[in-house]
Order: sequence, then structure tokens, then C-alpha cells
Amino acid sequence: MTYDPDLSLDLYIKAVSEKKAIDLVILDVRKLTSVADVFIICSGSSNRHVKAIAEFIQVDLKTLGIKSLNVEGKEKGHWIVLDYGHVMIHIFYEPVRSFYDLEGLWTDAKRI
Repeated sequence: MTYDPDLSLDLYIKAVSEKKAIDLVILDVRKLTSVADVFIICSGSSNRHVKAIAEFIQVDLKTLGIKSLNVEGKEKGHWIVLDYGHVMIHIFYEPVRSFYDLEGLWTDAKRI
């Protein structure tokens, strides 16, 4: 699937929002890295919530024909990264998110 900010991004945001992810932030990183075009960052209230969010996103997007290229961190549920090529979804357990401050590392990225 080719990245189209007007069409496909809504599918990812909807999937993230369905499981009541906390503090959703979307960063346009196209001009800053070749790793992805967009980072979606959100939190869960516990490691089980984080895992549930990640699982739901994967199942929901897979029903639309969108499969993740890679998944990291699913075992512990503190910081799960779902790599969809042009979109990377970072799901944090809230204390871990505060510690790593991913948004602070990407302050030059435009917030969508």
C-alpha cells in the first residue's frame, strides 16, 4: 500500500483509537528520516492494555489487507513497535513513554 496522507492514515488512526489508546500523537517524519513517513505514538494504561492495543491494530488492519512488516516488543508490552513501512506505530506503557520521550527526540517533526 502506498502512503497517501489523505486516505490511508485514517485507517491507522481509527485502528489505534478503537482500543482507547491514550495521548495519541502523529508525527510527519518524511523530511527527517527514511525509516518511515509517519510515526503514530500512543500509550496504554498497563502492559496488558498496550498488548491489547497492538493486537487489535494488527487484526483490524489485516482485515483491510494491511499487514505489518515487523513487530517488536510484544512480549513485555512496555513499548511495542508495529512497522507498516511508511507508518510506524509506537505503543507505550505510560511510564516507559515518559522515560524515552520519543516526541522530544523528534521535535522537528510536524504534528499532524
